Parts: sequence; C-alpha cells; structure tokens
Amino acid sequence: MTKNNYVAIMAGGIGSRFWPMSRTNFPKQFLDILNTGRTLIQATFDRFALFIPIEQIYIVTTEQYKQIVIDQLPHLPEANILCEPSRKNTAPCIAYISYKLRQINPEANLICAPADHIILEPDNFKNKCLEALYFTSSNQALVTLGIKPTHPNTGYGYIQFEQQAISENVFKVKTFTEKPDKELAKTFISSGDFLWNAGIFVWQIKNIIQAFETFLPEMHEVFDAEKDNFNTPAEKESIERIYPQCVNISIDYGVMEKADNVYIIPSSFGWSDLGTWTSAYDNLEKDYFENAVTGSNVMIIDATRNIIQANNKKLVLVQGLDDFIVVDTEDVLLICKKDKEQAIKEYVAEVKRNKGERYL
Repeated sequence: MTKNNYVAIMAGGIGSRFWPMSRTNFPKQFLDILNTGRTLIQATFDRFALFIPIEQIYIVTTEQYKQIVIDQLPHLPEANILCEPSRKNTAPCIAYISYKLRQINPEANLICAPADHIILEPDNFKNKCLEALYFTSSNQALVTLGIKPTHPNTGYGYIQFEQQAISENVFKVKTFTEKPDKELAKTFISSGDFLWNAGIFVWQIKNIIQAFETFLPEMHEVFDAEKDNFNTPAEKESIERIYPQCVNISIDYGVMEKADNVYIIPSSFGWSDLGTWTSAYDNLEKDYFENAVTGSNVMIIDATRNIIQANNKKLVLVQGLDDFIVVDTEDVLLICKKDKEQAIKEYVAEVKRNKGERYL
C-alpha cells in the first residue's frame, strides 16, 4: 500500500574523505561531484520521488545543514527535515525517524538510505525497493539491499547469504563482514554467496522498533519515553534530551548483525557509495589518457589516470603525474596518490592539528 510507504534519506555526514571539496559547513551530499547538474542529495530525492509521495519522504540531517536542504529541495515540506542535535552514527538517526513515524502511521513501511550514493539505473533501483517493500509489508523482516560485486573492493562491507531463497529473490543473511583485505575480498567474490553492503534498509516501523527494544534497549527506552512529544512543538526539546543519552553506533553493529530476521535482496542498479575520490574517478568520463577532469580550465601534459577537480577561475596545468588525485579549491590544493586515498581522513586530522579548523 503506497500510503504506508516512507523514505528516510540520511544526510548528516561530513564526507571527510572528499576533502578539500567536501567541507564541514558544506559536505559532499550537497555537492555536484560528478558534474551532472544535480547534487547527490537532489539525485537521491529524485530517485525516491519516482515512487514515493513527496510528503512521505524525510531527510535526517543536522541543524547546521537544514537551510542547505531547504535550498536544494524546495518541494520538500520543511516539517519533513529532521535535525539531529549531534552526530551519533546511523542507529540513533534511524531510531529518530522510526519513533516519529510510529506516531503518524503505525503501519509505516520504511526505506532508509544514505544521501550520497550513486545509482545509475533508477528504474532497477525502484523495482528492488518495491520488491523489498512488498516483502516487508507482510513479513516480520529486516531487509537490506545487497549489491552483486563487480571486483574485490576492500572499501565495502560484505554480507554472506543462504543460497536457498525463502521468497522470490529474498535470501536469509548469514554473516556481516567489515571491509576485508584484498585476498579475503577475492575469496568472497569467488564463493558467489557474498554481496556488498549498500547500507540501504527496508522494514516495517514496528519491526525495527522491536529490534531496538531487543538489541539496543537503552536507546529504545529514551526514545519511547518521549514518544508523545513527537510531531508536536515539544519534539525539538525531546530530541535534545534524547541524543546525549544515545550511544554512537551504526545500525549494522547495533541491530543487523545481531538479529535473526535479517534478509537480503541481491541487486544490481549501477551502485557506488561514492565514498572516495577513486569511486568518483570510476564514475566520471575519461579522456584518451584515462584522466577524469572536472573544470574547464585544466591543461594536461604527459599525465595519465588522474582525477583532477578544479574551479574555472584558475588555470591548472598538470604534467607528469600518474594515478593521482588533484583537487584545487579557493583555499586548498590537494595532490595525493590515488592509492593513499583511504588516508585522506588522517590528513584532514593532521590539518586540524597543525592549522586549526580554518581549512576543514
């Protein structure tokens, strides 16, 4: 039933691995990293608006980003922008929207998805989401969409599943594995029973709340105690009381890895979590020498396989580099080997130690 289907788009992160383009005051979900004419959160909203009524789409972000969301999604009712008082990972974020929706519609069936993923095949994505909503509407199930791996990626989590389907294209989850090393990733892929963890979840509100009660009882207790204040003028104060009492934990660790009613739908819809500059490189058009360039004022001489991001105010000339990330903003220039991209978070911490927060 469409009237019971809702979406929560999680948009509170700071995207530090996309520094220096992604900044604390304007992170990557609000940027058009792939030069498509739509920011990542706009593209995510557009995909869901194809099959979920706009008034049933919610954004969970922080107070700091509320105005950016209003500016970028002018058709979304302002009441549908939920502001977390602090970043506590995905479990409190999902608890907030879940307990709030329970007061609106106890039969709500919810998709939770990050704001900053790339999905190249929106029709396939829509079909998988509808399959999941159909399954969760009549089963006490927590469903995740798993991506069929195309290569042994060490930056994604993996989910192992039973080979016997329990319903058409729905399989029981066996194990979750955090980012593996290259050899283990190769083993996973050759076994054929592992999928990438896309972090896109589907469930009925009452079933995820039951899971919070079982596996994160303290979190359940503080949200449940304030339930009558949701969707009233007292909601903001309630959330400000709740969040300091919440542990900082992901929904994967807090619930999904512990519950025994977790199922997965193998999916393929041109997905990337756009977590790193290399994932952006993979999704951008390349020139003859495999350079991916955004910015119309870049010159390349004897350079190959680089991603170069520059604004148009300045001429950027790159010579002799192979397999580098070059990002030029108004106040920061980053030149970093692609294979060191996982360390960009550490470099940002180093910048903070040496230069304060000015460049973050």
